[in-house]
Order: sequence, then structure tokens, then C-alpha cells
Amino acid sequence: MTSSLNGFRAEPRRIAVLSVHTSPLEQPGTGDAGGMNVYISQTAQEMARRGVEVEVFTRATSSDQPPQAELSPGVTVRHVQAGPFEPLSRDELPAQLCAFTSGVLRAEAFHEPGYYDLIHSHYWLSGQVGWLARDRWGVPLVHTAHTLAKVKNSLLAEGDKPEPRTRVMGEEQVVGEADCLVANTQVEARQLVDLYGAAPDAVHAVPPGVDLDRFTPGSKPEARRALDLPSDAVVLAFAGRIQPLKAPDVLLHAAAELLRRHPELARRLVVLIVGGPSGTGLAQPQALREMAATLGISEQVRFLPPQPGPKLRTVFRAADVVAVPSYNESFGLVALEAQACGTPVVAAEVGGLPVAVPHGVSGLLVPSHRATDWADALAAVALRPDWRAELVANAVPHARRFSWRRTTDSLLDIYAQASTAFRQALERRAEVAV
Repeated sequence: MTSSLNGFRAEPRRIAVLSVHTSPLEQPGTGDAGGMNVYISQTAQEMARRGVEVEVFTRATSSDQPPQAELSPGVTVRHVQAGPFEPLSRDELPAQLCAFTSGVLRAEAFHEPGYYDLIHSHYWLSGQVGWLARDRWGVPLVHTAHTLAKVKNSLLAEGDKPEPRTRVMGEEQVVGEADCLVANTQVEARQLVDLYGAAPDAVHAVPPGVDLDRFTPGSKPEARRALDLPSDAVVLAFAGRIQPLKAPDVLLHAAAELLRRHPELARRLVVLIVGGPSGTGLAQPQALREMAATLGISEQVRFLPPQPGPKLRTVFRAADVVAVPSYNESFGLVALEAQACGTPVVAAEVGGLPVAVPHGVSGLLVPSHRATDWADALAAVALRPDWRAELVANAVPHARRFSWRRTTDSLLDIYAQASTAFRQALERRAEVAV
């Protein structure tokens, strides 16, 4: 893990993590908080357990937030004032990047030079700040995109808003400036190379993990009692931000199709929608409830707000199937968390979901977003107990192949490589100058 060059220690002592638009302290499932929050929080805490200090810079959204807060021992969250003390949409945030960058540079200026050994930026907005800080501090920049505008725009949900050209240009700039790029899957790694011109040797595929201590199998009857669900219910669950990209409407249409085919399920079918409006979904926060009423399935659909980890685990344990119908997912943490609880997943065959959900092993992949195809897949799992039992048996072993410890091992190795290469490049430039 550690390499040296003229006495230089490649393993970082302290890293600056940049997350402009969302904080690891926020509850995933609403606003802009989602899988990226979980990723940053889990990897930061795992690094801290290895003795690496982590400071996460995020934009302050309330005057009540302290300048800094401890996420866990060794992990500090710094709230940078940039713009008004209120949540801003991602379209509004580029105008605040100068102020945010100033706040990040000002925080570092209070320390001796070399205080941070490396920068890891998350999402393109943070990458814009990251490459400026990298040049000022003289340390390597590692960047994780999490989602890519060119990919999202090629897979838009009907009526969804495409990502603006400014984001595409910003991502291209960050890809060109970063010393290393971390992708969640080999598919995303190829997209960075093919769509953004990234140097292949600068891209590293590192799958995210799952909290295997929190998301574990448990008693389905107990979970259903906790949620006041009938013991004989057929339970389909969705967990995530309520927006067109995540496509919870696909699950509602599929549920309506299931009832059309099997009217006897009307008494037993329960569709759990867990999450809050986000992104373009904020424009019509009641759209899903209205859709359920229009489809005639209001009695079968239950809406729950975003749930913290232990309660989300209860949802997954209670479900017969967890649906992940997104139009694009760089990986799909929900799918992995559900499987860790022993619940099969039916997911869209997009992005990183084929890695998270092996088809026919612990769930099914659906190659379209048509209600009929989703009804077929959901019925195949939820209404066939023998086959579902096989998928259940495979779900936990598959999920256990992924852990945040393994993800962090890979990240620290990449940090060491990036630090060594960065220092070598500096020394070569110094030799040329002499």
C-alpha cells in the first residue's frame, strides 16, 4: 500500500474530500442526497479507521450548521458558506463555485503547506473546485463522477429534463485535469474513455460496497409486523429519490398490470414507495400519488418518507421483491443493500446494475421500462415461491462480495499510486527546469 520516492510517503495522512452539492450528514432518499452520500460517509469512516484523517468540504445550507462537525472520529465535515443559507438546485450551484473554492482555499491557508496530501472530488461540481485546489496545493486530484451527463442524456425518462451543456463542458474539463478517475464499474470506465476522452491508464474501476453490519437478513414476519403489513401480503418495494430518473412510476404501472392479470391479488398486494421528491420530481411532488389514483391502485400503494438505515433494513426484509427501475444508475447501492438483507431484486438492465444484480442468480434484469415486461419479471419472482427461495439463497452471498472495506482498500491503493506519479512528475519538471 505504501511506496516511497526519495523519502516521500505515498500513503496519505490527510485527504480533502469535496462534495459541493450534498453532505454526508444528510439523510439519503430526498433532495440531492442519495448513494453518493453513503459512498462518501462509508469510505471516509473506513479510512479514518486506518488512521487516515478525512475532511469533507460541503456547502452550508443553513445558518444553524456549525463551521465544522464530526461525522465520526477522524472524519470532519466542513460547512463552507457559498451563496444563501438554503438548498439550491444543481442548476443554481455553478454560480457559487467561486465562493465555495475560496472557502476551501481559505481553510487550507490556516495550516502549514502540505496539510492535505490528496484531494478526492465527487461529482462534476466538486471536480471544478478540485482541480483549482490541486494546482494551488500541489497535490494530486482523484475524481469520482458518480453520474455522467452524456450517459444520462442518452437514457432520459420521458419528459425528463436533459443535463445542460455547461455540465457536459464541466465534466470534460474535470476529466482532462484529474490525475486519476475512479469509476464504479468497467462500463462507466469505458464511458469515461469513449465519451470523454479519458486516458485509459488514468481510469480505475472500483465497485462501491454495502454496510454488511447494518444490512443483514432477518425475520420477514417481524419486519412486516413493524410496518403493519399483512403476513400474507405480496410486497413490492422501491427506495430512492422520487424523480423521473429513478422511475418509481414504472413500478406503479407494473403493479397495475399485475392486478389486471391477477385481480385476486387486490387484497394482498402492497407497493411500498420509500423516498422524497428530488430533482425534476420537485416540480410535481404529488405526481406519484395522483398516478396511483389514476391507475386505480391507491389502496395498494403506501408512501413512506426516507428511512434511516435500520428502518430501511426493515423495509427490505419485509419485501418479497425490491424494484430498481432507474433509467440510469452508475451502480445501484439500493440493489446491493436489499440483497444483503436476503431480498431478491428486479432491476433495469442499465449502467452498473448488471454488476449489482446478477441476472437469474439473485434477481432479474429487465431490458426495457415497459409495464408488461416489468409485470412479467415481478410476477416471476414474487408469485413463484420456489424460485424466489433460490434467489433469496443467492442474494446474501452475492452482496457479501462487496464491502466498504474492500472499496477503501482499492481507493487507498489508487491514492498511493496517484501520489507517487504526481511526485515523480514534479521531480521531472524540476530536473528539466534546472
